[in-house]
Amino acid sequence: MNDATVLLTRPMPAAAAETLQEADLRPITLDSESPPAREDVLAAVRGCAGAITMLSDRVDEGFLEAAGPTLRVVANYAVGFDNIDLDACRRRGVRVTNTPGVLTEATADLTWALILAASRRVVEGDALVRSGRWTGWAPTLLRGLELCGATMGILGAGRIGTAVARRAAGFGMRILYTSTHRNDTLERDLGAERVELDRLVRAADVLTLHVPMRPENHHLIGAAELAAMKPGAILINTARGAVIDEAALVEALAARRIAAAGLDVYENEPELAPGLAELSNVVVLPHLGSATHATRDRMARMAAENVVAVLAGRAPPNAVA
Repeated sequence: MNDATVLLTRPMPAAAAETLQEADLRPITLDSESPPAREDVLAAVRGCAGAITMLSDRVDEGFLEAAGPTLRVVANYAVGFDNIDLDACRRRGVRVTNTPGVLTEATADLTWALILAASRRVVEGDALVRSGRWTGWAPTLLRGLELCGATMGILGAGRIGTAVARRAAGFGMRILYTSTHRNDTLERDLGAERVELDRLVRAADVLTLHVPMRPENHHLIGAAELAAMKPGAILINTARGAVIDEAALVEALAARRIAAAGLDVYENEPELAPGLAELSNVVVLPHLGSATHATRDRMARMAAENVVAVLAGRAPPNAVA
């Protein structure tokens, strides 16, 4: 394993390089904070034993071919791994890992930042004050959704969905959820009710999405689901952008068929659907779900530890394939 090279496709917290160096591995880093050009990634990965990749990096036959037979592990710096062709990696004997669990609380907090910002029209209020157009307190100014007593609809009750639900209980919200499996913890501890998607969409005052990006979840929330939502409802997405039909969402928001949305992820990230950025009733963030110092540091160390394990001939702690 001595002096084996590991590509980091983006500058990362120091914990990643430190962990690799402690194991006598040699990290090399592409120095672009933005997603690097595909040709730069392919050139840099050639001859590497491992790679720590981002969701924006496409790990497919082309990537694996460019890396060559030396590549033994791809460690995704994320929980999701829909950017990786798992079958292609298996065929070439390349292990794939991710960073599960570590970003649950940070993403739940960010979800709630969007919920509060959208429900109480925080961004609109901030813009009004900064513009100099605010003329003082008024009884009808920027009224929003009162969360206490409202219904929280959670689509996907895994780790993050459960953490979001726990926070909802603290706000005095009724909790409904849709999930492939029953969540006994939510039902026992929070009195949550499991329902089908059509009821969840119709009943939720706040609908928040926490499902992985799988083919069956593509445009899971489309024009029909948006039309079924309450006119005063809020849609939140910190999962994957393509879970929502973004063009249909723009139409629904522009027509005020739903009250607002809060988004941290986008269908063609970092591009937005035409018209989305011009809407005042949507809060848009640049994919900040895990962006705390502590969480990003833990993710970096976890990804590096996965690489170290594979290159040392051990089973990685967080194997996907």
